[in-house]
Amino acid sequence: MNGTDWPSPAANLLSIEAEVKEILAATGVDVPSLVIGGNTAATLPLPLAALVSLTITFKMGKNSEFLNGIAGSALETAAAGCPWPSTPIVAALWAQKVRRWHDFIIFNTARTVFIQDKCAVSQLLRSCFAAALGSKNTIMPRLAVHGGVGALLGHGFSSHSSPGGMSAVAPGILYLRIYRGMYDIMFVTEEILSLVVGTARDLVANGMNGECLGQSVQTAQCLKSHHLSLANALARVKQASSLGASLLCITGGSGLVQMLYQETLPTWFLSGGNGTKPKTTASASALEGYALAHFSFLCGVCVWGINASSFSKRRAKVVGIHMDFMARVLDGKISLGCEHATWRAYALGFLAMVISCAPNWISEVNLETLKRLATRLRWWHEPELAIALLERGGPRAMSAAAELVGDY
Repeated sequence: MNGTDWPSPAANLLSIEAEVKEILAATGVDVPSLVIGGNTAATLPLPLAALVSLTITFKMGKNSEFLNGIAGSALETAAAGCPWPSTPIVAALWAQKVRRWHDFIIFNTARTVFIQDKCAVSQLLRSCFAAALGSKNTIMPRLAVHGGVGALLGHGFSSHSSPGGMSAVAPGILYLRIYRGMYDIMFVTEEILSLVVGTARDLVANGMNGECLGQSVQTAQCLKSHHLSLANALARVKQASSLGASLLCITGGSGLVQMLYQETLPTWFLSGGNGTKPKTTASASALEGYALAHFSFLCGVCVWGINASSFSKRRAKVVGIHMDFMARVLDGKISLGCEHATWRAYALGFLAMVISCAPNWISEVNLETLKRLATRLRWWHEPELAIALLERGGPRAMSAAAELVGDY
C-alpha cells in the first residue's frame, strides 16, 4: 500500500479520522485514543490486509452495490476486531476507491469506536439522557435545549447527509446503529441504572433543595406547598426511567433484565449505590427509590408483558427471586447499605405498580413470600397495599387476606 502499486491510506487517513471525531463530538463522545501518532506507519494485520487486497481489486460499477453488503460487512467485522486504527485505514482505502460511499464508510467507521471502547458507549448513553431530558450541562447545546424525542432521535439517519458531508447525528440514532455490534453488553445494565439514579440526584442538587426536602415526603404541608416542584420531579424521573428501560431492553432483551432483577439491583441496594454520595434528605432518597422502582418495573413489562405468555415461566422465576429478596430484607435477614427512605420508596413503588398494572405477576409468586411481604407492609402502616397484594395472589391467598383484614 505504497500509493504506487496499491492505493495508500496516508492520502486521506487524517481527514477520515477528523470526520469520525467530528461525528462523535457532535453526540458528546470524546475518545482521545483515536489520535494516530505522528509519523507512525499505517499498517494492517496480515489477515485483514489480505482481505482488503482481495476485495479492493474488484471492479466497481453501477450494479456492484451488492459488494456493500457482502465484502463491506466482512471488512467491517474483521477490522472491528483488530487494533485501532485498522478500521480508519480500511475506510481510507475504500473511500478513495468508491467516493459515492464516503458518508456510509465514515459512519461505519464511527460505529467501530463503540465496539472497541466501553468508555465511548458510556459517554453516548449519557448523551442520550442529556438530550432526552433537555440537560443544560451538556456539550450538545443545540440538541438539548428542549429535550424530548426530537432531541434524542433527530430526524432519522438519512437527514444527516448533505452535499458538504455528514452533519451532526442525534445520539439516539447513533446508539440504535451501534448496539447490535457491541460484544460485551453486561456493563450497560449498571451504566443505565447509574444514569437513572443520577437523574434523581441531579434534580435534588439543581432545583429541589428547598425546605420541602428537609421533611418527610409524606408530609401533607410539604406536598401542598411544593406540589408543582414534586410533580415536575416525578415527571422527569419517569421520563428518565422510561428512557433507561427502553435502552436496556433493546440492548440485551430479557437477558439483561433478568440480570437487573437478580444481580444488579440487589447489589446496588447492598452496596448503598456502588459508591459514596453526598448525604441526602429523606425525600431526596425517596425520589431515588421511586426512580429505581419505575425503571425496574418498566424493564420487566417490556420483555415479559403483563399477561400470561410464553415468557410466564421465566418471569415467574425471576420475579419470584426478586420478591423473595425484598421479603428477606423486610424480615431483617439482609442488611442494606442504602438509605432506608430509598429502600422504602422502592419497595412500596414497585409493589404498587405490580399490583395495579401487572397482577398476573403476583399470582405466579410463592404464597409464603406474599404473606411475608404483606405482614411487613402492615408494619409499615400500609394495610391497603398489603390486602391488595394478597387479593392479587388468587384463591390460595384468600385465607391469609381474611386474617389480615380481621386484624383491623
